[in-house]
Amino acid sequence: MGTSRATPGFTGLIAGLAVLGWAGVALAHNIGGTDAAFVAATRGPDPVPFIYLGAKHMVTGYDHLLFLVGVIFFLFRLRQVALYVSLFSLGHSITLLAGVAFDIHADPHLVDAVIGLSVAYKAFENLGGFRTVIGVQPDPRVAVLGFGLIHGFGLATKLQALNLNPDGLLANLLAFNLGVEIGQLLALSLILAAMTVWRRSRFFDRTAAGANVALLLAGFVLAGHQVAGYLFDGAVS
Repeated sequence: MGTSRATPGFTGLIAGLAVLGWAGVALAHNIGGTDAAFVAATRGPDPVPFIYLGAKHMVTGYDHLLFLVGVIFFLFRLRQVALYVSLFSLGHSITLLAGVAFDIHADPHLVDAVIGLSVAYKAFENLGGFRTVIGVQPDPRVAVLGFGLIHGFGLATKLQALNLNPDGLLANLLAFNLGVEIGQLLALSLILAAMTVWRRSRFFDRTAAGANVALLLAGFVLAGHQVAGYLFDGAVS
């Protein structure tokens, strides 16, 4: 892969990814304000608003989106994209539903720190880091499924903090999860469209490595801020 000087457009991409990584600390996973008040006050099944909240949560979840960018970065066939996104969806659906339904708790900061590291992991894999360092490439399908489980648990911790009413809980959880899938599909469509244009340009080969370095740094920023939050805020029971 070439090492030519990055284009001005690529410089903007690097800056944008860094800003997203920083902003993701504050915005990823959050359900607050009127959304939080609505969820906490809900009694009984109310699927439509929960579908909306799930979609909104995914579309504004920068850590999820950065991870998806890393996952599909070098996938050029829709069949491959569908496989990996399905594995990710399966993983986060399992832990989102099970985490809330069975009241499985973990500190949100630590879960989100691992989610940040998942972004760094995927970027490091895209850069060929594992082959260089240990001479072996871990199965990316297993990694995507495994990190999907962590991402879903991150979603679960935020819903748990709202003390959902048990009346209609299962229906609302399923609706929220459906919304997450809809939001993921919408975001992924835009990401794929942008990446298709980029891949067809003469700059892709010269900028792909730098973009993954930016993803790597963004992942470490996300993880580092969550670890700092854990240390300063203390463990959440």
